[in-house]
Amino acid sequence: MSDIATAAPAASYRSAQGGLPPQTDLLTDRAIVTEAYTVIPRGVLRDIVTSVFPEWTGSRAWVLNRPVAGGATTFAQSIVEVAPGGGSEHPEPQAEVEGFLFVMDGELTVTIEGTPNVLRAGGFAFIPAGTAWSVANNGVETSSFHWIRKRYEPLAGHTPRPVVGNEQDIEPNPMPDTNGAWRTTRMLDPQDLAFDMHVNVVTFEPGASIPFAETHVMEHGLYVLEGKAVYRLNGDWVEVQEGDYMSLRAFCPQACYAGGPAKFRYLLYKDVNRQVSL
Repeated sequence: MSDIATAAPAASYRSAQGGLPPQTDLLTDRAIVTEAYTVIPRGVLRDIVTSVFPEWTGSRAWVLNRPVAGGATTFAQSIVEVAPGGGSEHPEPQAEVEGFLFVMDGELTVTIEGTPNVLRAGGFAFIPAGTAWSVANNGVETSSFHWIRKRYEPLAGHTPRPVVGNEQDIEPNPMPDTNGAWRTTRMLDPQDLAFDMHVNVVTFEPGASIPFAETHVMEHGLYVLEGKAVYRLNGDWVEVQEGDYMSLRAFCPQACYAGGPAKFRYLLYKDVNRQVSL
């Protein structure tokens, strides 16, 4: 059995808190849904908006994204919370769908093709489509993780393999001309054409920025793990903080300023467009 990241995590991973606000609170919040992007603030991730997935026990989920008309089309993303003793022997109902798990809290045992892997905060697992796998919380505390699902787009001559690790064990890549103030931890090799998704942890030091409006074909899912920032989405500036989620459609312009005083970090999904389908 592999034991990933046995030491206490040096990083922070904000997870969904659940619960309900008091009846005296105002309804106004930062939730935004547009044709170009969606913002789901942490304040709306309450008990009343959870889902129960088939074939899972002792668990609940917040569905952050799924293919819908007018929204992102390539992927689904959920926060799944699993109580001790809970999990699933058959978590993926579609053989053509690949998965990526990223643990934020607790301990999760992910068994891939008969090999168990114990994941803790920062731990991840990429599971190719058609792979036999299961997940269980064998610990004593509730576990919380992101589950990203995508229909795999095969490419002749390239076959993806399972990948298991911890983002804290990967050396981040500094972006050019930033002195490391903007850096990216890549959990899947972007040069390996077998992968048709990228999942990264992006880190900004206080005051660092994306200094231009990125506008490109890839859809994005961004979950803020730590800190706060002002994010440019299409034509709007939106404040975001740890626990917030953003879904960006293809070609949605994006940029940001990290607000401090702590680092600003987010979990980033983006699809890989194999070719322009007509």
